[in-house]
Amino acid sequence: MKDFEAYLSSHLPKAPSFHPHYEEAIAEMLLAGGKRFRPALLLAVVRAHNSLLVDSSYDAALAIELLHTYSLIHDDLPCMDDADLRRGKQTLHVKYDEVTAVLVGDALNTQAFEILSEAAFSDEVKVKLIRCLAKNGGLGGMVLGQAIDCHFENYPLDIEQIRILHINKTAKLIACALQMGAIISGQDILAKDLYDFGIKLGLLFQVQDDILDVTQSSEEAGKTTQNDGDKNSFVNLLGLDGTMKEADRLAEELREQLNTFDTKLYNELSPILSKYLARHK
Repeated sequence: MKDFEAYLSSHLPKAPSFHPHYEEAIAEMLLAGGKRFRPALLLAVVRAHNSLLVDSSYDAALAIELLHTYSLIHDDLPCMDDADLRRGKQTLHVKYDEVTAVLVGDALNTQAFEILSEAAFSDEVKVKLIRCLAKNGGLGGMVLGQAIDCHFENYPLDIEQIRILHINKTAKLIACALQMGAIISGQDILAKDLYDFGIKLGLLFQVQDDILDVTQSSEEAGKTTQNDGDKNSFVNLLGLDGTMKEADRLAEELREQLNTFDTKLYNELSPILSKYLARHK
């Protein structure tokens, strides 16, 4: 993902003003790094099925990274998780102030859709991409998941409710990345299968995060850990051993489904996923 990192660095949102740290704060969390998992998935699908469109797809990859980063900034706010570390750096409300963190999150959220609207695709494709990102990142997706997570803190949910919570909060944006790649490369039939695969992948990702929250230090994870004591995490419901078994089950199902994809798609996704399917081990 070195090419994407270079692209991101050269396309940072800019809003020149006399504000003492607004522009710096916008760049701060984006340049702090991160897995770039969602952009990698999107670009892998495009590379597998229409490699000529990879360069044009960096705008879409950047858009989903901007929206994801906004969600992390807001997730860390004192009114939500009240975390002081993200991507190995101080969270924005700690380094600057809460108002700055809220507004930077707002800016990245809206900038994601401006970038998509100006991408080098047909208007039809751009509308599909905007709809996909808004649907999965907004009212009935990631934001809904965050609302459920915050409202039911200290109120235990059952396993199916926890799955619904995390399908919305985490999985839908990962599924969206895969689906956006299929939309760009003109693979409308494959888009549904990739979305379903992404939902399961997103659930695994969250199960693994819950495991790492109790098994890693904040320094190891690069973000605040040991912070889910009152939340509806898989570990709090299933215990660590039960959550490990759930992660193993999901990982095995994903490996089986990955093997059903065409050779080009398998070859593009496999190196990315190999780093994550056993992340909880």
